[in-house]
Amino acid sequence: MFVGLVSDTHGVFSEAFREFLSPVDVIWHAGDFGGGYDFARSLALFKPLVGVSGNCDGQDIRLEYPRYRFFEAEGVKVLMTHIGGSPGHYDPEARRLILQYKPDVFVCGHSHILKVMNDGRHKLLYINPGAAGLQGWQLVRTALRFKIEEGEVRDMEVFELQRAGMSNF
Repeated sequence: MFVGLVSDTHGVFSEAFREFLSPVDVIWHAGDFGGGYDFARSLALFKPLVGVSGNCDGQDIRLEYPRYRFFEAEGVKVLMTHIGGSPGHYDPEARRLILQYKPDVFVCGHSHILKVMNDGRHKLLYINPGAAGLQGWQLVRTALRFKIEEGEVRDMEVFELQRAGMSNF
């Protein structure tokens, strides 16, 4: 399975992201779709979509996409929510869900900070794809894609797109 992972699109899905994600089998969206149901639907028409709602999403998104999801993909147990914190600093609700479900992979968004790391304490791979949209302070917009094969996450690739009119000082 070839997975594309985005978060915090806030109603923006640029052509460069579409090109990066064109070879994937499915897109996972870790919340803050923005743009309402029609925007989320356009993503789902591009690729099969598995997502969760974020704190900036309206009721139309929340009716379609739950606050969190726990599912299995190619033998990997995945827990996805929008507000998750990070290893050692998990949001209390995320920590409760991690302890309840014991995922192999924990996916979240919200921070707009790309971070992928092993959490040895909870024996999971932590993944936050950063922000693909324009809302927020981040200088670089990001997305990930990776394969899940034989119960393992492999071949992770990072996509970065500089925000127009911004620089890294």
